[in-house]
Amino acid sequence: MPSLYQHNHSEHLLHVLFEEQQKSLHISETAISSIANSLNLPRSQVESVVEFYSFFHRQPRGRFDILFSNCTCCGDLSLMKRLCDRLNVEADKTRADGLVSIGQTSCIGMCDHDASMLINGVTITSLSTKIIDRMAELIESETSLSLWPGSWFQVGNNIRKEGLLLSEFFEPGSALKAMAERSHDDIIEEITASGLKGRGGAGFATGMKWRFCRDAAADTRYVICNADEGEPGTFKDRILLNSHADTLFEGMTICARSIGATRGYLYLRGEYRYMLENLESTLQQRRESGLLGNNILDQGFDFDIAIVVGAGAYICGEESALIESIEEKAGIPRIRPPFPVTQGLWGQPTVVNNVETLVAAAGIVLHGHHWFETAGTWQSKGSKLISVSGDCGRPGIYEYVFGITVQEILDDAGAENVQAVQIGGPAGRLIAADHFSHRIAFEDLATGGSFMIFDESRDLLEIIHNFSSFFAHESCGFCTPCRVGTTLLKNGMDKVCSGHATAHDLDELSRTAALVSRRSHCGLGMTAPNAIRDGLKYFPDCFEKRLLHKEMEPEFNLDASLEEARQLTRRDDAEAHL
Repeated sequence: MPSLYQHNHSEHLLHVLFEEQQKSLHISETAISSIANSLNLPRSQVESVVEFYSFFHRQPRGRFDILFSNCTCCGDLSLMKRLCDRLNVEADKTRADGLVSIGQTSCIGMCDHDASMLINGVTITSLSTKIIDRMAELIESETSLSLWPGSWFQVGNNIRKEGLLLSEFFEPGSALKAMAERSHDDIIEEITASGLKGRGGAGFATGMKWRFCRDAAADTRYVICNADEGEPGTFKDRILLNSHADTLFEGMTICARSIGATRGYLYLRGEYRYMLENLESTLQQRRESGLLGNNILDQGFDFDIAIVVGAGAYICGEESALIESIEEKAGIPRIRPPFPVTQGLWGQPTVVNNVETLVAAAGIVLHGHHWFETAGTWQSKGSKLISVSGDCGRPGIYEYVFGITVQEILDDAGAENVQAVQIGGPAGRLIAADHFSHRIAFEDLATGGSFMIFDESRDLLEIIHNFSSFFAHESCGFCTPCRVGTTLLKNGMDKVCSGHATAHDLDELSRTAALVSRRSHCGLGMTAPNAIRDGLKYFPDCFEKRLLHKEMEPEFNLDASLEEARQLTRRDDAEAHL
């Protein structure tokens, strides 16, 4: 039985653990037992969730708990070091007086706002040395965050170009009224005729997904909006959640009517928790206007939406891992088949669509499929929101009809001397200048929306190194190829970047990357080696110029590894060395 609707959704395990973390600055053994009892869950389940999500801690954090983004576009770890020095605290440690702890986290979706961080779960963007120095003073004086400069916490949309979705003025309820006299088959046919495909990157036909779910034999069905955009360099959903939430919730309601669902969930990434209050307010306004709840607009169907907030796990962007998380478990991807459309949330047929897909669906129902299908290419209909960041004059959100070239986007963004672009985040494609004539489309360069620009001043090897570290950190550990493979790839990149690798190591790196790509359980592992494989293929000079000019170097120094044993035995004679 779905526990989220048995009690107030604030009692979802992830939310209860977050409140405990905020109150006690960690999750203690006693708290785990108490929470398990109060929610009627096995203690082992609660413990596994605490261990799985990076925003939960078993050891006390500081009263000011700071996490700097280590993303290539919204991270600057030199600022983290500066704050550590100013506050006399060691990174990844809590200061002895319990005042402050400072560490790193993966991309927080602020790549259009320069260096950014989270403090007690709240976002601060556009960091500078001046802000860091002032922040150190405020922390030492234990000034409440409510008294910090309000401008630090402002997150703008940075919309640079509007298209079908972003230029749309949407009257709440207008799409629901437009479908009033239409059957669920008519609605699904409209979505199918539009050619709408999933905007998360995979590009599965939306109408087909809805029909599969509708046709699955079951009495209960669910709609889930995947708002867990954790791919570094992606922040388009942030803008839609911030300024187009009504359209999103209308799209979810249309989907519910089409497939026969009465319950829906918005899974919001933990880094976007600052949006929660406004999103909840929008939902309540829709309930009061008859757009959610019982007998919506007197059309004879019931539907409501709850929000579940994640806790720092990139893997939960994968739909089956997201479902596990909503079910109050660790976000481990499921074995498929069966697929969510037939056995999803609590074993029932479930549609999982991303934010942009559902916003587009609302527009299609309101305006008709011709409004959408006449834009784009023959295989890629409609428009695409692109999150542009990195080395350019105008980072932000650009909406283009499918078919735009990479070079046209670079020109619009004011990018110069570009040596490479990462399309679709670290899991996507790293392309060189001779590919800039390629087009953003499912049949050419498919993308969930990330567009990271790197000019000639960047060390591409360090960029690829950053990506490999990201995947090693974010692997859920379920399957050996990903759990071990991503670590081997990260270690291999460590060796290359430190100048100790040989041609033999590059061969091993290539073979390991191919194995991880072929044998991993889910999309995270399958795409984790992409940047390394593209780097070796299109930017071989970046690797080769760091190589040692000898046949090989051992992966580790065995004699040096015995140093601790020599110290313990107080020996340093010839027999104690290799």
